[in-house]
Amino acid sequence: MSDVIAIMSMSLDGFVAAPDGDVMGVFAWYFGSGDVEIRGGGADPMTFTVSERSAQHLRALTSELGALVTGRRTFEAAQGWGGNHGWGPAFVLAHEIPDGWPRPDSTVHFVSDGVESAVVQAKAAAGGKSVGLHGADTIQQCLNAGLVDYLHVDIAAILLGSGVRLFDHLDDMPATLGNPTVVEGVGVTHLRYPVLKA
Repeated sequence: MSDVIAIMSMSLDGFVAAPDGDVMGVFAWYFGSGDVEIRGGGADPMTFTVSERSAQHLRALTSELGALVTGRRTFEAAQGWGGNHGWGPAFVLAHEIPDGWPRPDSTVHFVSDGVESAVVQAKAAAGGKSVGLHGADTIQQCLNAGLVDYLHVDIAAILLGSGVRLFDHLDDMPATLGNPTVVEGVGVTHLRYPVLKA
């Protein structure tokens, strides 16, 4: 059975983006925190340069993923990943399909009937692998719906002071988490918590 893993970089004070939406502060560790190159997959791959521990961590994480659920803002910011995300088919929560989509030979799909439907579709497409969740709003919706099995948070060595919080708008708090696995990188600490079901 596929696990659902919320994956996000976050500042130490809990923000995933600055007030103007800029995410480079929390993702800076991907670009220059070490000398190990990691090439992302998909149609528009990026090359990251991270520490050896972060590289091992990223390889292990991405090898277990078979699909992605995310929101429209993330899709727009990533320019649709060139039509194919490196983690596998992407299911984008959207009220309307953007102009120019769907595209031939693209593995990006748009879901307008809710997060539960998007997760079901992603699990079916993941081929037995896990489903990654990305984007603060998408992660919040999935936490509220009880769909998240693991929280995977990369804590960047930065304090933003304000901006977009990862864990806003949550219902039925507190949520109980299991013991974390911790990987210390350079400029980042990788945390992974199981979400304990009631």
